[in-house]
Amino acid sequence: MLLPSGTALTEEQGRLLRKYSEQVIFSYDSDGAGQNAIKRGIEVLEKQNCDARVLQMEGAKDPDEYIIKYGSGRFKLLVDNAISLVEFKIKVLKEGYNLENAKDKIAFLKKITDVLSSVDNKIEREIYIDKIAEQYDISKQAIYAEVNKALYKEKPEKILVRPMTKMENQESLEIDDIVKKRENMVLYLLINHPQETKESIKANIDITDLKIEQNRIIFEKIMSLDEMDSEKITQLIANMEDEQIQEHISEIMVTDYEITSVQKCIEDVVLIYNKERLQSRKLQIVKELEDPNLTEGQITELEMELNDIIVKMAKIK
Repeated sequence: MLLPSGTALTEEQGRLLRKYSEQVIFSYDSDGAGQNAIKRGIEVLEKQNCDARVLQMEGAKDPDEYIIKYGSGRFKLLVDNAISLVEFKIKVLKEGYNLENAKDKIAFLKKITDVLSSVDNKIEREIYIDKIAEQYDISKQAIYAEVNKALYKEKPEKILVRPMTKMENQESLEIDDIVKKRENMVLYLLINHPQETKESIKANIDITDLKIEQNRIIFEKIMSLDEMDSEKITQLIANMEDEQIQEHISEIMVTDYEITSVQKCIEDVVLIYNKERLQSRKLQIVKELEDPNLTEGQITELEMELNDIIVKMAKIK
């Protein structure tokens, strides 16, 4: 049964509709009041265990006009692809955000979390997450992290993390944007591609290489896992209750790092960290060589190490 846009249903009308129809489809309405009527109507019908959906129709003001213009076959295709209440709510939410903007994308992610966490059936919820991640170009792990945080909020086994101090926040602000993006990308790779990246990261990147306190906390937690796979990592970060950490993870997951090859990306990142480590040691040696109390043997040893570092850095270039 197809209901026109803006149709408002009472509980009694919902019971009658359920009696005579297994499926009820509402015609989409772009008007705010019409959208609210659709939401209420579908909620009424869902209480009656009726399959209620929303028809997405463009190029015509109503089904009659659509059939006249495009034919009954194309209209049937529209009916077959009518969306659920969850998808409809998210479609309406999307209209208020520009997903090209990182802040808007994060805010949108938090809004859809409320909708998805209200879905009781786990399989149904996972299907929606897969579909929404693909449709709106949002990392599936990011959605899972936010939804799991909402679902597991009251569980006692949450992993507690220390809140950042005001000084640590200030330090984070002073860190170069390139360094921030690189560190965030390391965590992005660990969370999204653990199988391809965990060995290289374990072997070449240490927690002391990370400058941002939030990243050190997340990195340490992930590295402490016995089995580092996507499911375990997603569960781990979902259970972190610190709001700043969760917001930071969300930002990491919705940022576009322009990765064309995971393997090449991790190789480049490891190379940069190795180069920075060599550069840091080089400067340290130069400073140590200024010590007038060094013995001739110590000077020779430092100069040999310095020469070795210079050769290694030349090869990296």
